Amino acid sequence: MENIDWGKLPFGYFKTDYNVRCYYRNGAWGTVEISSSETINIHIAATCLHYGQEAFEGMKVFRGKDGKIRVFRWEENAKRMQRSCDGIMMAQPPLELFKEMMLKVIKLNERFIPPPGLGAALYLRPLTIGTGPQVGVKPAEEYMFMIFAGPVGPYFKEGFNPVNVQIVRDYDRTAPHGTGHIKVGGNYAASLRPADRAKKEGFSTVLFVDSKENKYIDEAGPANFFGIRGNTYITPDSKTILPSITNMSLRALAEDMGMKVEQRHVLVEELEGFDEVGACGTAAVISPIKKIVDRQTGKEYTYCCNGTAGPISTKLFKTLKGIQEGEIEDKFGWNMIIE
Repeated sequence: MENIDWGKLPFGYFKTDYNVRCYYRNGAWGTVEISSSETINIHIAATCLHYGQEAFEGMKVFRGKDGKIRVFRWEENAKRMQRSCDGIMMAQPPLELFKEMMLKVIKLNERFIPPPGLGAALYLRPLTIGTGPQVGVKPAEEYMFMIFAGPVGPYFKEGFNPVNVQIVRDYDRTAPHGTGHIKVGGNYAASLRPADRAKKEGFSTVLFVDSKENKYIDEAGPANFFGIRGNTYITPDSKTILPSITNMSLRALAEDMGMKVEQRHVLVEELEGFDEVGACGTAAVISPIKKIVDRQTGKEYTYCCNGTAGPISTKLFKTLKGIQEGEIEDKFGWNMIIE
Protein backbone atom coordinates (compact mmCIF):
# COMPACT_ATOMS: atom_id res chain seq x y z
CA MET A 1 0.00 0.00 0.00
CA GLU A 2 1.17 3.52 -0.77
CA ASN A 3 2.66 5.42 2.16
CA ILE A 4 -0.16 7.53 3.59
CA ASP A 5 0.77 10.35 5.92
CA TRP A 6 -2.20 9.74 8.21
CA GLY A 7 -1.55 12.83 10.31
CA LYS A 8 -1.67 15.19 7.30
CA LEU A 9 -4.77 13.92 5.53
CA PRO A 10 -7.04 16.66 4.17
CA PHE A 11 -10.82 16.35 4.26
CA GLY A 12 -11.26 15.28 0.66
CA TYR A 13 -11.81 12.42 -1.76
CA PHE A 14 -9.33 9.55 -1.47
CA LYS A 15 -9.35 6.55 -3.79
CA THR A 16 -9.82 3.25 -1.96
CA ASP A 17 -10.30 -0.34 -3.15
CA TYR A 18 -14.06 -0.86 -3.34
CA ASN A 19 -17.50 0.70 -3.12
CA VAL A 20 -20.88 -1.03 -2.85
CA ARG A 21 -24.07 -0.41 -4.81
CA CYS A 22 -27.66 -1.56 -4.89
CA TYR A 23 -30.43 -0.75 -7.38
CA TYR A 24 -34.14 -0.24 -6.82
CA ARG A 25 -36.10 -1.48 -9.84
CA ASN A 26 -39.67 -2.73 -10.35
CA GLY A 27 -40.62 -1.74 -6.80
CA ALA A 28 -37.86 -3.66 -4.99
CA TRP A 29 -34.21 -3.38 -3.97
CA GLY A 30 -31.89 -5.86 -5.72
CA THR A 31 -28.74 -7.62 -4.58
CA VAL A 32 -25.71 -5.73 -3.31
CA GLU A 33 -22.93 -5.29 -5.87
CA ILE A 34 -19.25 -4.70 -5.12
CA SER A 35 -17.35 -2.44 -7.50
CA SER A 36 -13.79 -1.17 -7.83
CA SER A 37 -14.87 1.49 -10.33
CA GLU A 38 -14.93 5.15 -9.33
CA THR A 39 -17.59 5.96 -11.92
CA ILE A 40 -21.25 5.16 -12.51
CA ASN A 41 -23.19 4.89 -15.75
CA ILE A 42 -26.51 6.70 -15.62
CA HIS A 43 -29.19 7.59 -18.12
CA ILE A 44 -28.95 11.07 -19.66
CA ALA A 45 -32.50 11.76 -18.43
CA ALA A 46 -31.91 10.45 -14.86
CA THR A 47 -33.86 12.51 -12.34
CA CYS A 48 -30.76 13.16 -10.22
CA LEU A 49 -29.34 15.17 -13.12
CA HIS A 50 -32.46 17.18 -13.89
CA TYR A 51 -34.69 17.39 -10.81
CA GLY A 52 -32.30 17.05 -7.90
CA GLN A 53 -33.39 13.61 -6.69
CA GLU A 54 -30.26 13.07 -4.61
CA ALA A 55 -29.59 12.59 -0.90
CA PHE A 56 -26.44 11.71 0.99
CA GLU A 57 -24.99 11.04 4.43
CA GLY A 58 -21.60 11.40 6.11
CA MET A 59 -20.30 8.92 8.69
CA LYS A 60 -17.02 8.10 10.38
CA VAL A 61 -15.32 4.83 11.28
CA PHE A 62 -12.54 4.79 13.89
CA ARG A 63 -9.78 2.39 14.87
CA GLY A 64 -9.25 2.55 18.63
CA LYS A 65 -6.04 2.07 20.59
CA ASP A 66 -7.49 -1.32 21.54
CA GLY A 67 -7.39 -2.25 17.83
CA LYS A 68 -11.19 -2.45 17.59
CA ILE A 69 -13.06 -0.80 14.73
CA ARG A 70 -16.02 1.36 15.69
CA VAL A 71 -18.72 3.01 13.64
CA PHE A 72 -20.63 5.83 15.34
CA ARG A 73 -24.46 5.91 15.55
CA TRP A 74 -25.02 4.38 12.12
CA GLU A 75 -28.76 3.86 12.72
CA GLU A 76 -29.26 7.62 13.02
CA ASN A 77 -27.61 8.13 9.63
CA ALA A 78 -29.71 5.37 8.10
CA LYS A 79 -32.94 6.88 9.48
CA ARG A 80 -31.95 10.36 8.34
CA MET A 81 -31.23 8.99 4.85
CA GLN A 82 -34.74 7.52 4.84
CA ARG A 83 -36.24 10.89 5.84
CA SER A 84 -34.26 12.64 3.10
CA CYS A 85 -35.41 10.12 0.50
CA ASP A 86 -39.00 10.45 1.65
CA GLY A 87 -38.75 14.25 1.46
CA ILE A 88 -37.92 14.21 -2.28
CA MET A 89 -39.94 11.07 -3.14
CA MET A 90 -37.12 8.57 -3.60
CA ALA A 91 -37.18 4.90 -2.62
CA GLN A 92 -35.86 4.55 0.93
CA PRO A 93 -33.00 2.11 1.57
CA PRO A 94 -34.15 -0.23 4.37
CA LEU A 95 -32.10 -0.16 7.58
CA GLU A 96 -30.94 -3.75 7.08
CA LEU A 97 -29.71 -2.96 3.55
CA PHE A 98 -27.93 0.13 4.85
CA LYS A 99 -26.25 -1.96 7.56
CA GLU A 100 -25.24 -4.75 5.16
CA MET A 101 -23.68 -2.33 2.69
CA MET A 102 -21.99 -0.30 5.42
CA LEU A 103 -20.33 -3.38 6.93
CA LYS A 104 -19.26 -4.59 3.49
CA VAL A 105 -17.61 -1.32 2.49
CA ILE A 106 -15.80 -1.02 5.83
CA LYS A 107 -14.41 -4.56 5.69
CA LEU A 108 -13.43 -4.27 2.02
CA ASN A 109 -11.50 -1.06 2.74
CA GLU A 110 -10.23 -1.93 6.22
CA ARG A 111 -6.62 -1.15 5.28
CA PHE A 112 -7.62 2.50 4.82
CA ILE A 113 -8.87 2.96 8.40
CA PRO A 114 -6.32 5.36 9.95
CA PRO A 115 -4.43 4.43 13.11
CA PRO A 116 -5.65 6.01 16.36
CA GLY A 117 -4.50 9.28 17.86
CA LEU A 118 -3.97 11.31 14.68
CA GLY A 119 -7.38 12.97 14.32
CA ALA A 120 -8.15 10.95 11.19
CA ALA A 121 -10.98 8.54 10.39
CA LEU A 122 -12.44 6.47 7.57
CA TYR A 123 -15.24 8.58 6.14
CA LEU A 124 -18.28 6.84 4.63
CA ARG A 125 -20.45 8.56 2.04
CA PRO A 126 -23.84 6.84 1.56
CA LEU A 127 -25.60 8.26 -1.51
CA THR A 128 -29.05 7.70 -3.04
CA ILE A 129 -29.83 9.04 -6.51
CA GLY A 130 -32.71 8.88 -8.98
CA THR A 131 -31.37 6.89 -11.95
CA GLY A 132 -34.61 6.33 -13.82
CA PRO A 133 -35.31 8.64 -16.79
CA GLN A 134 -37.98 11.35 -16.66
CA VAL A 135 -38.37 14.45 -18.80
CA GLY A 136 -41.53 15.64 -17.05
CA VAL A 137 -41.10 16.79 -13.46
CA LYS A 138 -41.88 13.64 -11.49
CA PRO A 139 -40.04 11.07 -9.39
CA ALA A 140 -37.97 8.35 -11.02
CA GLU A 141 -39.02 4.73 -10.94
CA GLU A 142 -35.44 3.49 -10.47
CA TYR A 143 -32.84 4.44 -7.85
CA MET A 144 -29.31 3.58 -6.87
CA PHE A 145 -28.02 3.47 -3.30
CA MET A 146 -24.26 3.31 -2.90
CA ILE A 147 -21.62 3.74 -0.21
CA PHE A 148 -18.02 4.68 -0.85
CA ALA A 149 -15.26 5.29 1.70
CA GLY A 150 -11.99 7.14 2.13
CA PRO A 151 -9.65 8.26 4.92
CA VAL A 152 -9.99 11.91 5.94
CA GLY A 153 -8.42 14.44 8.27
CA PRO A 154 -10.16 17.45 9.92
CA TYR A 155 -12.86 19.28 7.94
CA PHE A 156 -11.45 22.73 8.72
CA LYS A 157 -7.71 23.07 8.19
CA GLU A 158 -7.52 24.70 11.63
CA GLY A 159 -8.62 21.40 13.22
CA PHE A 160 -9.80 21.98 16.80
CA ASN A 161 -8.63 25.59 16.80
CA PRO A 162 -11.05 28.51 16.73
CA VAL A 163 -12.15 29.86 13.34
CA ASN A 164 -13.66 33.11 12.07
CA VAL A 165 -17.21 32.97 10.72
CA GLN A 166 -19.28 35.43 8.69
CA ILE A 167 -23.04 36.01 9.07
CA VAL A 168 -24.69 36.35 5.64
CA ARG A 169 -28.12 37.87 5.11
CA ASP A 170 -28.16 38.34 1.32
CA TYR A 171 -28.34 34.58 0.60
CA ASP A 172 -30.77 31.96 1.90
CA ARG A 173 -29.71 28.36 2.27
CA THR A 174 -33.29 27.04 2.22
CA ALA A 175 -36.89 28.23 2.34
CA PRO A 176 -39.17 28.04 5.43
CA HIS A 177 -41.13 25.07 4.05
CA GLY A 178 -38.32 23.76 1.86
CA THR A 179 -35.66 21.08 2.24
CA GLY A 180 -33.45 22.49 4.99
CA HIS A 181 -34.39 19.67 7.39
CA ILE A 182 -33.17 16.91 5.05
CA LYS A 183 -29.71 16.18 3.65
CA VAL A 184 -30.08 16.83 -0.06
CA GLY A 185 -27.60 18.34 -2.49
CA GLY A 186 -29.66 21.43 -3.32
CA ASN A 187 -29.15 22.83 0.19
CA TYR A 188 -25.39 22.66 -0.29
CA ALA A 189 -25.52 24.08 -3.82
CA ALA A 190 -27.34 27.10 -2.39
CA SER A 191 -24.55 27.64 0.16
CA LEU A 192 -21.61 27.47 -2.27
CA ARG A 193 -21.53 31.08 -3.47
CA PRO A 194 -21.79 32.79 -0.05
CA ALA A 195 -19.28 30.29 1.40
CA ASP A 196 -16.85 30.95 -1.45
CA ARG A 197 -17.19 34.70 -0.95
CA ALA A 198 -16.65 34.34 2.81
CA LYS A 199 -13.46 32.33 2.28
CA LYS A 200 -12.13 35.03 -0.07
CA GLU A 201 -12.91 37.58 2.64
CA GLY A 202 -10.92 35.62 5.23
CA PHE A 203 -13.55 33.45 6.95
CA SER A 204 -13.68 29.67 7.38
CA THR A 205 -17.40 29.39 6.79
CA VAL A 206 -20.71 31.27 6.90
CA LEU A 207 -23.57 31.42 9.35
CA PHE A 208 -27.02 31.75 7.80
CA VAL A 209 -29.97 33.50 9.42
CA ASP A 210 -33.55 32.32 8.98
CA SER A 211 -34.95 33.14 5.56
CA LYS A 212 -38.36 34.23 6.82
CA GLU A 213 -37.59 36.96 9.36
CA ASN A 214 -33.81 37.34 8.94
CA LYS A 215 -33.27 37.62 12.68
CA TYR A 216 -32.71 34.11 14.04
CA ILE A 217 -29.54 32.04 13.69
CA ASP A 218 -30.13 29.14 11.33
CA GLU A 219 -27.04 27.04 10.68
CA ALA A 220 -23.61 27.16 9.14
CA GLY A 221 -23.33 25.86 5.58
CA PRO A 222 -21.84 22.49 6.57
CA ALA A 223 -22.76 22.33 10.28
CA ASN A 224 -25.13 23.13 13.14
CA PHE A 225 -24.49 26.07 15.48
CA PHE A 226 -24.33 26.00 19.27
CA GLY A 227 -23.52 28.48 22.02
CA ILE A 228 -22.54 28.12 25.67
CA ARG A 229 -23.81 30.62 28.23
CA GLY A 230 -22.90 29.84 31.83
CA ASN A 231 -23.93 26.23 32.38
CA THR A 232 -26.35 26.13 29.42
CA TYR A 233 -25.87 24.59 25.97
CA ILE A 234 -28.05 26.49 23.48
CA THR A 235 -28.68 25.48 19.87
CA PRO A 236 -31.21 26.75 17.31
CA ASP A 237 -34.48 24.95 16.66
CA SER A 238 -35.88 25.47 13.18
CA LYS A 239 -37.60 23.53 10.39
CA THR A 240 -34.87 24.73 8.02
CA ILE A 241 -31.97 23.18 9.99
CA LEU A 242 -30.62 19.70 9.30
CA PRO A 243 -30.90 17.68 12.53
CA SER A 244 -27.22 16.97 13.20
CA ILE A 245 -26.37 13.60 14.78
CA THR A 246 -23.28 15.23 16.31
CA ASN A 247 -25.42 18.00 17.82
CA MET A 248 -27.86 15.39 19.15
CA SER A 249 -24.91 13.61 20.78
CA LEU A 250 -23.44 16.81 22.22
CA ARG A 251 -26.80 17.69 23.79
CA ALA A 252 -26.86 14.29 25.50
CA LEU A 253 -23.27 14.76 26.72
CA ALA A 254 -24.02 18.28 27.98
CA GLU A 255 -26.99 16.98 30.01
CA ASP A 256 -24.82 14.14 31.31
CA MET A 257 -22.28 16.76 32.44
CA GLY A 258 -25.03 18.49 34.44
CA MET A 259 -25.65 21.28 31.97
CA LYS A 260 -29.01 22.70 30.98
CA VAL A 261 -29.84 22.22 27.29
CA GLU A 262 -32.02 24.62 25.30
CA GLN A 263 -33.08 23.91 21.72
CA ARG A 264 -35.02 26.99 20.60
CA HIS A 265 -35.05 30.03 18.32
CA VAL A 266 -31.84 31.99 18.90
CA LEU A 267 -31.80 35.68 18.03
CA VAL A 268 -28.65 37.03 16.37
CA GLU A 269 -28.44 39.62 19.19
CA GLU A 270 -27.95 36.76 21.66
CA LEU A 271 -24.47 36.18 20.22
CA GLU A 272 -23.36 39.01 22.49
CA GLY A 273 -24.11 36.99 25.62
CA PHE A 274 -22.42 33.68 24.80
CA ASP A 275 -19.20 32.59 26.53
CA GLU A 276 -18.32 30.10 23.79
CA VAL A 277 -19.75 29.31 20.35
CA GLY A 278 -19.06 26.63 17.80
CA ALA A 279 -20.19 24.71 14.74
CA CYS A 280 -20.74 20.97 15.00
CA GLY A 281 -21.22 18.11 12.57
CA THR A 282 -19.85 14.74 11.49
CA ALA A 283 -17.01 16.22 9.45
CA ALA A 284 -15.74 18.77 11.98
CA VAL A 285 -17.13 17.22 15.21
CA ILE A 286 -16.75 20.65 16.88
CA SER A 287 -15.17 23.66 15.24
CA PRO A 288 -14.87 26.34 17.92
CA ILE A 289 -15.49 29.91 16.77
CA LYS A 290 -13.34 32.85 17.91
CA LYS A 291 -15.00 35.63 15.93
CA ILE A 292 -18.33 36.16 14.14
CA VAL A 293 -18.69 39.16 11.83
CA ASP A 294 -22.09 40.28 10.53
CA ARG A 295 -21.33 41.12 6.91
CA GLN A 296 -24.30 43.47 6.59
CA THR A 297 -23.90 45.51 9.78
CA GLY A 298 -20.16 45.06 10.37
CA LYS A 299 -20.86 44.10 14.00
CA GLU A 300 -18.28 41.74 15.49
CA TYR A 301 -18.69 39.18 18.25
CA THR A 302 -15.51 37.73 19.75
CA TYR A 303 -15.07 34.75 22.08
CA CYS A 304 -12.56 32.95 24.23
CA CYS A 305 -9.67 32.36 25.12
CA ASN A 306 -6.29 33.52 23.80
CA GLY A 307 -6.85 31.73 20.52
CA THR A 308 -7.86 28.41 22.06
CA ALA A 309 -11.24 26.74 22.39
CA GLY A 310 -13.32 27.38 25.52
CA PRO A 311 -13.30 24.87 28.39
CA ILE A 312 -16.81 23.46 27.83
CA SER A 313 -16.38 23.09 24.06
CA THR A 314 -13.06 21.37 24.74
CA LYS A 315 -14.59 18.97 27.25
CA LEU A 316 -17.50 18.14 24.92
CA PHE A 317 -15.10 17.60 21.99
CA LYS A 318 -12.74 15.36 23.95
CA THR A 319 -15.60 13.35 25.43
CA LEU A 320 -17.29 12.73 22.09
CA LYS A 321 -13.99 11.88 20.36
CA GLY A 322 -13.09 9.64 23.30
CA ILE A 323 -16.34 7.69 22.94
CA GLN A 324 -15.93 7.42 19.16
CA GLU A 325 -12.38 6.12 19.48
CA GLY A 326 -13.06 3.75 22.39
CA GLU A 327 -11.06 5.64 25.03
CA ILE A 328 -14.09 6.71 27.08
CA GLU A 329 -16.84 4.33 28.15
CA ASP A 330 -19.69 4.29 25.62
CA LYS A 331 -22.46 4.33 28.20
CA PHE A 332 -24.98 5.56 25.63
CA GLY A 333 -24.42 2.54 23.35
CA TRP A 334 -23.60 4.75 20.36
CA ASN A 335 -20.84 2.66 18.81
CA MET A 336 -21.09 -0.53 16.81
CA ILE A 337 -17.90 -2.57 17.17
CA ILE A 338 -17.06 -4.38 13.96
CA GLU A 339 -15.43 -7.75 14.47
